[in-house]
Amino acid sequence: MENSEKTVEILNDLIQINNDRADGFEKAAADLSEENIDLKATFEKLSSDSRTNVTELAGLVGRHAENPDTGNTILGTLHRAWIDIKATFGGDGRHSILAECERGEDAIKKAYKDALQENDLGEQVRSVLLKQQDGINASHDAIKALRDAHA
Repeated sequence: MENSEKTVEILNDLIQINNDRADGFEKAAADLSEENIDLKATFEKLSSDSRTNVTELAGLVGRHAENPDTGNTILGTLHRAWIDIKATFGGDGRHSILAECERGEDAIKKAYKDALQENDLGEQVRSVLLKQQDGINASHDAIKALRDAHA
């Protein structure tokens, strides 16, 4: 039997971290220097992927007769502020940008892993989360490979 309250809490947490991810990649794409502009399409796609995840997760929350969260996490907001500070003091090289992106990808990977440890999610929710997790894992690996190529 699915625990509706716990499921909604988990889904809303994932909505927030996907919002963080989308905003982070949008910011990273907007702040790229000319020498790193080739990353822009990748960052914009990953942001879009997270917006799609949010839409799917919000639909699942709605099926539980609850309102989906629309915000961000405090840690995500702080992470974007940290990126601004690093850029101001010269930490805007390709490796640095990709390392920060990978750090964000590590956080969302952990959030999905933790969410999927809940036993009472229900099959539909579990299926959506597993599909989203596969995409996030692939994105993480792509960002890591880009970072490693420019170490």
